Order: sequence, then structure tokens, then C-alpha cells
Amino acid sequence: MRQWKKMSAAALGRGIRAGEIDPVELTEGFLEAIRIHPMRDRIYARLTEKRALAEAKAAAMRAKSDQRLSLLDGVPVSWKDLFDTAGTVTEAGSDLLKDRKPSQDARVVQFATATGLVCLGKTHMSELAFSGLGYNPIKQTPPCVNDHDAVSGGSSSGAAASVAFGLAPVAVGSDTGGSVRVPAAWNDLVGLKTSSGRLSLDGVVPLCARFDTVGPLSRSVEDAGFLLSAMQGMGRIDLRWTSLKGCRFALLQTVAMDDLDDGPRAGFNAAVACIESAGGVVEPINIPEVQDAMDLAGPLYTAEAYGTWRDVIEANPDLMFDQVRKRFQSGADVLAADYVAAWQKLDMLRTIFAEKTSGYDAVIVPTVPTLPPNLERLKADQDYFVTQNLMALRNTRIGNLFGLSALTLPTGVPSAGVTFMTPPMSEERLLRLGHAFEEALHEL
Repeated sequence: MRQWKKMSAAALGRGIRAGEIDPVELTEGFLEAIRIHPMRDRIYARLTEKRALAEAKAAAMRAKSDQRLSLLDGVPVSWKDLFDTAGTVTEAGSDLLKDRKPSQDARVVQFATATGLVCLGKTHMSELAFSGLGYNPIKQTPPCVNDHDAVSGGSSSGAAASVAFGLAPVAVGSDTGGSVRVPAAWNDLVGLKTSSGRLSLDGVVPLCARFDTVGPLSRSVEDAGFLLSAMQGMGRIDLRWTSLKGCRFALLQTVAMDDLDDGPRAGFNAAVACIESAGGVVEPINIPEVQDAMDLAGPLYTAEAYGTWRDVIEANPDLMFDQVRKRFQSGADVLAADYVAAWQKLDMLRTIFAEKTSGYDAVIVPTVPTLPPNLERLKADQDYFVTQNLMALRNTRIGNLFGLSALTLPTGVPSAGVTFMTPPMSEERLLRLGHAFEEALHEL
């Protein structure tokens, strides 16, 4: 089991295919690892043991009869606690949804199950997904794998921790402003923000539907590709024959390179050096429209979030963590006319951004400008919470505002990721670039 905890999902799937790994033993091994882990209750909100074992037994029978549904048939996965799972409580990290029990699986869970993935359980998250830190005093706050006294990043905090601590081969989270990429970066994982509309949001507890996306957190780009394929019900993405040689990357200077901590700066510099050593070309670029878009983030996010949750929040406001509640309630001050005008301006800015980056294979930025903050200080200092939350989401939000596909990758520096961004609906191209970078980094 110790070896299995460090293996990629694809490697486990190949072991099942070769008859070297039994899906039931694999699932039982992960369930036992979760039960005995000292961080268990801070990472998993609840396990789905009966479901997991039933799915594993079915996968084992298919493996024996050579009728496997996919390479990942029989491989366990954890789900962020905002994906509906039939008959299992799904609370999105909030007591506002306490004991909420959906009657059917979210669409992406249905698709993943249809490829044979085994549902281990539901992971903790920031309350209603509205924080980039992962600090949740209402439920639990998962730790960072590199610093157990620090937060793991949010809002897919438990999703990242479940993989980083070896308690799931892969995880599925959501990303509205960085909620897959921040925890993936801080825990040295691969994290994919898919394009809006690429994966179904049916049965996913919403935050801001126009920005909400679903994405995997994994140990490898290959795993991210397999998870994407599974959740959209389509065949695998071919990552072979990829190279960075001759590729052009735009290093976004505007906003993204400001006020970097030493760790993220070192990691990003290492990533740039890796790209260049593999034959890629990195060119600095300034795009003033990025700052214009960032100025729209406040009204766009808070207005939609509050409009979605206003009645539920105001019925029981004391049930919420006050800092998250205040973020929601700030949306009450946004005029409808200003919201509409902001979206119209953002659509225009998206067109300009696409034109200015059209000659590049990808835009690159440091995933997060800061390192994971200390949990006790976040508890004691409200101003610190606010500033750290905004900084955590600053660079990742660029991808959401411009509607891009975005992939964060480990750089070899702890808790420091590099993000590749490509146009909407170009996940296949993005994953091939990420795979090429991953291989180049391993060769250094």
C-alpha cells in the first residue's frame, strides 16, 4: 500500500490491467490509509465506504473478464464536497446546507463512475467555495503538505490534501477564481482549470455560475487528461509526441509578476529556465487590459455570488464564517446596471487579450504569488485573512476573467507552481504543453 499511495492514477490503472493490482485491495488500502491518518478528519468530510467497495468489486469482476471500461477502471478518486453524490450528504463546507442529501449524482460524477472510477468520499473545502485559502472554521481546515501549520489553499483544500498526503490517487475540485490551481500549486500537484462550459455543472453546488468550472488535481498531467476525459464522457487525450522546442510563451508582466514571495519567484524562474533549455522561447509581454479586468472582479463575483445565495444566507447569517459572509454580502451594493456594464466591458477586454496573445502557444505566470499562510495567524488577524485571500487568488483569477484554459504545474520548488494558459476550449493543446514541460523538468 505504501507504494500505491505514491503512484499516479494511470500507473495504478496499468497495474490493474496487468493483473498486478486488485481493485478491491486497492480501494480497501486507501480507505484504511484514510482511517488511520492523523489528518483524516481535516481532509475528508465523509467517506463513502459501501459505495467504494461495491464499485471496486464490480471493477475487479470486469478486470477478470477483460471487460474494463477505461484505463482508470477500479482507481479510487476523491470528490470535493460540492459535487452531489446520491444518498450522501453534500454540504459545500457550510452549515447553511447541513445534512443536505441529494438524490442523484452530479453529471460529472455519473460520467466518471461510468468509466469505472471508484468514489472514496467527499473532501473538505472553503465555505461555499468563496475563499482561496482553504480556512474553514465552520467545518475543517486541511493542512498544506509542505507545512502542516499552514493552510492548503482553497477552495478545493481537501481535494489537494487528499492527493498530496497519499489518501487518494486523484481528486476532483472546482475552480471559480483559482480554487483548483491555488491548492494544487501549494501542494506540488498538477491542477487543471477547464474552460467554462467544458464540463457539466449539473449537480454541482454553485458559487458564480458564469465563472464556475470543474477540474482535476493529480500527480501528473497524464492523470489530469484521463480525469478530464472521464468527466466529459469522451475518449482519452493523446499526450504523445509533445515537445517545447520552437514553442513561444508570453510571460505576462502586468499584475502577475508584482510582489512575488521568494519561493514563487524562484519556482517561476526555474520554470522559465526549463522551457528555454527545452528549446522554447519566452517573451515578456505587457497587457494593460489585464489590470482593467482585475478591477471588474469585485462587482462581477460578489454580485453573482450574493444573488445566488442571498435568501439562504440572510435566513441564517450567523451560521457562516463572518469573513466569507461579508464577501457575499458586499455583492448587495452592486447595481444591476453596473453589473451588466461590467460584463460588457469584460467581453471587450477578452477580445483584446485574445488578439494580443494569439501568436503564442501559451501565456505563463506564477500560479500564486505567495506561499501558504500560517493558520493560527489567519485565525487571529482578520486583516491578514483578507489580504492573503486576495493575493492567493490574484494570478489565478486572470484565467477565470479571460475565460481561459489554465494548468498549474509543480516547478521543483515547494509550494511554487507555474501556470500555462491557452484560449478557451483548448484543453487538449494545453495538456500536451504541460506534459512536455513535465518531461523536460524531469530530465533536468
